[in-house]
Amino acid sequence: MVERIPINADICLSVDDLDLQAVRAQGAGGQNVNKVASAIHLRFDFENCSALPAFVKAKLARLDDRRVTNNGIVIKAQEFRTQARNRQAAIERLQELIRSVLVVEKPRIPTRPSKRVRKKRVDSKRKQGALKRSRSTIDSD
Repeated sequence: MVERIPINADICLSVDDLDLQAVRAQGAGGQNVNKVASAIHLRFDFENCSALPAFVKAKLARLDDRRVTNNGIVIKAQEFRTQARNRQAAIERLQELIRSVLVVEKPRIPTRPSKRVRKKRVDSKRKQGALKRSRSTIDSD
């Protein structure tokens, strides 16, 4: 049976769509660090994934995120000591990334300034103009 990764009620990815590779984690780790490949590199080619709708693929491609590359999405998980937990963390980050693209933002409806605010602005401009006029030299005709 193929493991399914739920994104929302309509979209489910297959683990077969992901390329999961175990690699050695960076940084300090004691005696075990050079022997165990506990970090996970997740690669997801969203352009060739049939489970994602076209608008999601387009939004992912436009996303300004360093994890989105020309080859798809690349996520590295290495914060846990076990390979299984890092694998789960990488998949959770992929889910969050795709869900962030699915959120439809409400369009902004521009509001008009009130009559009082417009009057206050004009009065302020008149007052500033009068102050500058009072500083100018007086012409004697």
